[in-house]
Amino acid sequence: MKRSITKYIQEDLDKKIILLTGPRQTGKTTLSKMLGNDFDYFNYDNVDDRLDLQERSWDRSKSLIIFDELHKLKNWKSWLKGIYDKEGIPPSILVTGSARLNTYKKVGDSLAGRFFQFRLHPLDLKEIHTYLKPDNSEVELDKLLSFGGFPEPFLNGTSRFYNRWKKSHLDIILKQDLIDIENVQQITQIETLIQLLKHRVGSPISYSSLAQNLQCSDKTVKRWLTILENMYVLFKVPPFHKNIARAIQKAPKFYFYDTGQVLGEQGIKLENAVACAIQKELHFRQDCLGEEGKLYYVKNKDGKEIDFCISRDDEPSLLVEVKWNDNNLSPNFQIFKKFFPEIRMVQISKKLDREKTFPNGAEIRLASKWLSEINLS
Repeated sequence: MKRSITKYIQEDLDKKIILLTGPRQTGKTTLSKMLGNDFDYFNYDNVDDRLDLQERSWDRSKSLIIFDELHKLKNWKSWLKGIYDKEGIPPSILVTGSARLNTYKKVGDSLAGRFFQFRLHPLDLKEIHTYLKPDNSEVELDKLLSFGGFPEPFLNGTSRFYNRWKKSHLDIILKQDLIDIENVQQITQIETLIQLLKHRVGSPISYSSLAQNLQCSDKTVKRWLTILENMYVLFKVPPFHKNIARAIQKAPKFYFYDTGQVLGEQGIKLENAVACAIQKELHFRQDCLGEEGKLYYVKNKDGKEIDFCISRDDEPSLLVEVKWNDNNLSPNFQIFKKFFPEIRMVQISKKLDREKTFPNGAEIRLASKWLSEINLS
């Protein structure tokens, strides 16, 4: 299927090196090969391809050269910079990887000014609605909550397939990619950390509590979480506290890129799916449109909370509360609105008798409809 970032990558191929990142098995290689028929493809995990890369012996008459998993090459940034500075474009150069390529500080010169980054996320309801045009968005949302948005298990749509897929998917990340890139040996403890986090989605995380569970230091837990972020297993949502009295300033939340991994009630799975959709939309706007936006949550020391706060230019512009079955507006909106009088407020619910708006500007929207046309403006 076509992806929402495809046309933007095509427009930039003749301008800069393209770095295409995102979780493993989101379809990066498939998307890359769909950009045109005239390409040469190399995967660093393939022994023969590694030899060709050492020789720099690709077909320069092709319009596009694709380097897959290149970040596993030592000093890959310097290697790539040398090619770009000496040979330039054409052919266009596209580098894909299942790790955050701009994060790894390898020895050598940086690629600053020489690349555009794009992040390919799993499918969300907006992309499904746009390109697959389903008859019933509610059914598709149920599938997302059960099987996550990774294309292969989502399109297969069966629990039997997904349960086997998700185990092998995580095994490859932890027992192959992690060792290749990070040289981490404590795989069992990291697996336990992931299992603990599956039960704590939507809750502020205490590093010291996790450290006690894992019998290690806070510093080690933070390092492992950073690695899991860099490997696109999960992402962090910090609290927003600027100009909010008695706001919690620490204790981030973590959400999984694969919503199907989340353990707990359906409302928590929905919250994870909404977090993924908002993060994906923000990354799309950053990578494709050059806009800036960040995802937070808000909570005060009295325990009053709104699930998500989207900021633009470091100023909150949208509050989003997620409910499973609630026709009544959360009173917490009014608590935080007084700090930002112009902020937009949306409560979404999986089950809803009817959509509503209120005199203070707040809205209650059906989750499947809102996610199908998500707009953070």
